[in-house]
Amino acid sequence: MTLKGRHWVMAWLLLFLAVATLVQVRQVASLRTADRLRELRQARTTLESRRADLERQIRRASSREVLGRKVERDLGLRPATGAELRLLPAPRPSGR
Repeated sequence: MTLKGRHWVMAWLLLFLAVATLVQVRQVASLRTADRLRELRQARTTLESRRADLERQIRRASSREVLGRKVERDLGLRPATGAELRLLPAPRPSGR
């Protein structure tokens, strides 16, 4: 059985339809992937911003000024005066 002209046209049209469908499916998948990537980048930027803010809060909370106030208030301690300070010499390394 030989294919007639209209059969060849139908075969080429079906092939074109199959290729066009594959192209469309890939484009939709790539658009979804691009959207997901954009969402993830935005989430990353938000998380990096939050992390920087938390690190600033940690540095602030562990500063000498804040800790000094808390120690004075909660524990009743006060800064040492000059007469209460003693400088201790560092031990000399033994000459072995």
